[in-house]
Amino acid sequence: MADQDQDIFGENASSTPEETEDKLFGGDNTTEISLDDDKKEEPTLPASTPVEAPPSAPVLEQNENPPAPELEPPSSNDESEPTQNKTEEEIEEEGGDTFDITIKISDPMKIGDGMSAYMAYSVSTTTSLSQFKSSEFAVKRRFSDFLGLFERLNEKHILYGRVVPPPPDKSVVGMVKLKGSKDDQSSTEFVERRRQSLQKYLNRVTRHKDLLEDTDFKEFLEAEELPRAKNTSALSKGGLSRLAKGIGEAMSKMTNKMTETDPWFEEKQNQIETLDQQLRKIHIAAEQLVNLRKDVSINTSAFSKSCALLSNAEEHTGLSRALNRLAELEEKVEHIHTEQANVDFYLLSETLKEYIGLIAAVKAAFTQRGKVWQNWQNAQTTLTKKRETLVKFELAGKADKVGPAQEEVKEWERRVEKGEEDFDAISKNIKVEMSRFQNMRVKDFKALIIQYLESLLSVQQEMVKLWEGFGPESKSISS
Repeated sequence: MADQDQDIFGENASSTPEETEDKLFGGDNTTEISLDDDKKEEPTLPASTPVEAPPSAPVLEQNENPPAPELEPPSSNDESEPTQNKTEEEIEEEGGDTFDITIKISDPMKIGDGMSAYMAYSVSTTTSLSQFKSSEFAVKRRFSDFLGLFERLNEKHILYGRVVPPPPDKSVVGMVKLKGSKDDQSSTEFVERRRQSLQKYLNRVTRHKDLLEDTDFKEFLEAEELPRAKNTSALSKGGLSRLAKGIGEAMSKMTNKMTETDPWFEEKQNQIETLDQQLRKIHIAAEQLVNLRKDVSINTSAFSKSCALLSNAEEHTGLSRALNRLAELEEKVEHIHTEQANVDFYLLSETLKEYIGLIAAVKAAFTQRGKVWQNWQNAQTTLTKKRETLVKFELAGKADKVGPAQEEVKEWERRVEKGEEDFDAISKNIKVEMSRFQNMRVKDFKALIIQYLESLLSVQQEMVKLWEGFGPESKSISS
């Protein structure tokens, strides 16, 4: 059982501060990864050496200013073999590498009026990867296109136990305000938050080799037009279908309790649960901090305006001048608080929120492994029944039914063998995915903490400089 007080940065967080900063900000952090072309397309999971069936199965878990730390790429079409035969050293090295591709989202544009209006974004890509037609290109995409991309990627890659990053959450309230607004402050903030979140989402996808190479992702970045994404609305037929499916899976988990027999998976699932709880708590605290800084900024602005009015009414020349300078200083302090609130939100809060979503994707991979195990067990149960039926026919001397029954037994023996291979394959894939996730998480959180501490230090230095400059003015009042 993972310790509740364990360091969320894992064992890799033992580097010295100098080594950490050099890794994160110094030199060329981009190294090359050989994209394994030796793949094959199969609609089913890759076969691996059969292993003994575990006596029981795993415990299933259901399931938007300064940009936050950027991440890395990796991907594939419909094959899962490349990531299975890697040593721990290769996985560790891959977790620290990046692919030469950068995606930027800009120029949000409101198209249409009323409730039929939507936002379109410019998605610009810069890369040297040979799989793309050119090194620089840009397309226009709407929010539903991003949701459709996730649905297609997840539908294919979750079958192999891959961790597919989720897109930003929908905001019904935000979109209603946007569609009925005329460029007010709240709508502008909503659009900027979503723009940054979508940019982080796409760059997160590029850090996974199998997803980066996926044809749907390539089409999303290059195609001038995409088929209209359907059923992405929460109230659409597809949305209701997904909701019903989720409820059905949750009920299935409650009625089919299974015990995990692999200590590695039990440890990792407990670790993920603990990390999820820790990140949710710190995310709530970060959001409260953002709101607090905004309140301080608003109150500082009110104080600045009051000082300015008071200075105009003051008859004493020296005091009036000091109050006027104080009003100017507090106005600058207000801007500093506003900038820091933005850093708190975009760098700290949004990164935490992003990782909460990634943890949900990790849990989905564990859940898929449980489904594969269940399919294997169901096949074994059916095989047992088919064998019993065959024996009955043989004992009853029903020769005309023995032949077909023997064929059914052989067919289900093949299904049982395939189920065992699928379970072994997805288990290996999840171990690779977990290693990649842990390496990426440690790297991102190191970068997050360093950047956040640097922003706090910079704010305090600005504050000290402002108040030191006001010192002579305050002394002139008493003279």
